[in-house]
Amino acid sequence: MVEGGYVKKILIIYYSQSGQLERILSRLAQGLEWEKSEVQCDIRAISPVESYPYPWTFYRFFNVFPEAVSLDGCPVRPVDLADHYDLIILGYTVWFLSPAIPVTGFLQTKQAALLFKGKPVITVIGCRDMWLIGQEKMKTLLAGLGARLLDNVALTDQGRSLYTFVTTPRWLLTGKKDSFWFFPRAGVAEEEIQTMDRFGKRLAEALDRDEEQGDGPLLSGLGAVNVNGKLIATERIAHRSFLIWSKLIKAAGAPYSAGRNVVITIYTVFLLSLVLTVVPMNMLIRRLVSPLCKKSISRAVSYYEQPSGR
Repeated sequence: MVEGGYVKKILIIYYSQSGQLERILSRLAQGLEWEKSEVQCDIRAISPVESYPYPWTFYRFFNVFPEAVSLDGCPVRPVDLADHYDLIILGYTVWFLSPAIPVTGFLQTKQAALLFKGKPVITVIGCRDMWLIGQEKMKTLLAGLGARLLDNVALTDQGRSLYTFVTTPRWLLTGKKDSFWFFPRAGVAEEEIQTMDRFGKRLAEALDRDEEQGDGPLLSGLGAVNVNGKLIATERIAHRSFLIWSKLIKAAGAPYSAGRNVVITIYTVFLLSLVLTVVPMNMLIRRLVSPLCKKSISRAVSYYEQPSGR
């Protein structure tokens, strides 16, 4: 219990280009700091030494692909932190089925090694709709730091997967996220962002009871994640393809070199052809075989929903 006027200190640390993840975490913080809670939040942004553009340019976007996939973090500036935190909330977006490079870069610093060792951690993800492999990589990074992952919250873009193949690239490359034609707005729905305070309030209650000192989870039953079983196989296949192509692009030259850009051009043509042909075919095949794979899909969904569950 919180006694003797002791206030629990929470660190919310994140990297956000568009500002969406920042808004998500700010809303969570409002729930943490509601009038009855005995917590103090420090909110800190991870800042790469060389900033990434928003919106992206085409070749700049795909040039980070190999480094993101292989978890090559970029140099980041030191973060102004307190001496001690009772809980760390780490917010990140997913780049090419991997944590964003600045987040990976920060987790590979000596500062992070000291900060995360032995600490309870909650991850918060804001992305398109494929975050499972990225979170698996995040689990490995956190385990390497000696952190204890208690919960995971994942918010995904509104609209069907096929729609986000259009709306998300449009948002990233132009900065436009408004609805158009029959496509919905890009990004996480505003209603989902506004309800993030429920996680903060639950955490405040859990901290008051010192539950962060256990092995969690603290956010069960709040709809922290919603795993789409139909996308699990697709994400796994995509990641295997990413591993191959990232090595080819890396071998073609240094970032932004002419050789690398040539291979990127070939890759994007290949990727577009997949989206237009193989992806629809794969969706049809999944629909036909899914009744035969219900048990395996259910097991996979249960695994990826952990630790927080629905």
